[in-house]
Amino acid sequence: MTPGTTRRQSLLAHVLLLATVAVWGATFGVVKGALHDASPLLFNQLRMILAFAALAILHAREWPRIGREALKAGAVAGFFLAAGYELQTAGLVYTTPDHSAFLTGLVVVLVPLFTVVPALRPPGAHRPRATALLGAAGAFAGIVLLTTPAGMPLREFTRGVNRGDILSLLCAIAFAGHLLSLAHMARRIPTAQLATLQIGFAALFMSVATPAIEHTYLHWTGSLIAALVVCALLATAAAFSIQSWAQQHLQASHTALLLALEPAFALLTALLFFGERLTLRSGAGAALILVSLIASELLSGTVAEQPEANAALEHPTEAP
Repeated sequence: MTPGTTRRQSLLAHVLLLATVAVWGATFGVVKGALHDASPLLFNQLRMILAFAALAILHAREWPRIGREALKAGAVAGFFLAAGYELQTAGLVYTTPDHSAFLTGLVVVLVPLFTVVPALRPPGAHRPRATALLGAAGAFAGIVLLTTPAGMPLREFTRGVNRGDILSLLCAIAFAGHLLSLAHMARRIPTAQLATLQIGFAALFMSVATPAIEHTYLHWTGSLIAALVVCALLATAAAFSIQSWAQQHLQASHTALLLALEPAFALLTALLFFGERLTLRSGAGAALILVSLIASELLSGTVAEQPEANAALEHPTEAP
């Protein structure tokens, strides 16, 4: 494959993953409305089951080709994915949404820190540069500004750590593990298999955990069904298929930076459709995340450099 082609793939990966993050941010309001009719963990479980069913049907021809390595990869990625969702939702029982978003945002810092350890670094990836670490720090600072309630001094935001804060921190570690596991396996496992299996295993793990953690409730309504369809098909099946493919062409630290834009897209959606007001603090936070992402990309030359590293590792897989 020529360098020009791999550059195009890297650029396409950036664009598709950015679109995926926009979808995740936009579905915050959809999920919030759905939780009037279904308990949070049960909603996540149903969402994953429906997404797995859709992917299993769509990629039915892949089932005879699935081997032990693909099953192992799907189980690992699915475990971290399920753990991240369950820990985040369980943490919200004991802490506030702003604290949850703040702590979950630590994933943008954890990923480059974890990849300093050679054993955790994806094959073919180099040690994270200072630009990646500075970009991660800047993005996290933006998340702090974006998720801190207006009028609250920043020094007060970190006081009074409780059980929910600890669960939210563990959620960030789980999501970092999911991102790194995809970075390790996305080049070895066909996209269709990895996307389907990780969602399937996540649904399985959630089906075991949900009854043990949550007193579930469910009221079938039209709005709940619509929310499940949107979140399952668009924000789960399609989104994680795109992420599984995109991480063949992106460094893990830069994927984390793109994911840091999720709260900014959630804010934009709230402003446009739910009557939220933009404060100076939240606007500065969103801007800082965006500037950190752009600066990190431009200074590190990711789009130009990463494809050459990927070319040596590339194998035939399907685009999402």
